[in-house]
Amino acid sequence: MTEQPLTVTTTSHPAGPHVLRVSGELDHHTTERLREALDAVPASFATGIVLDLTDLTYCDSTGITELITAHQRTRAAGHSFDLVGLNPDLMHVFRIIGLDQVFSFHPTVDQAVRAARS
Repeated sequence: MTEQPLTVTTTSHPAGPHVLRVSGELDHHTTERLREALDAVPASFATGIVLDLTDLTYCDSTGITELITAHQRTRAAGHSFDLVGLNPDLMHVFRIIGLDQVFSFHPTVDQAVRAARS
């Protein structure tokens, strides 16, 4: 298996939340990139975070731990934290370990934004 570097692109959705588009492999070698991108989201944000994982090809336990930590920090601050576009294989893993009871999953960024606003 060829390792795919992790890239994270941050934008603001017109409705307000910060959208982080994550692509490649999220593992013990690349988790720091996601953490840095999440830490760069302004502390004054008031509309939540949407992680677009449509192009995420792999996620190991280190990556899952980082997602849980980011979810906990964001929710503790009173903001929404939504995941978008998990492929069927990753969604299966998240269900097996019970993370479908923790995270909010949506098929698209716009649907996640609508859900966060309601």
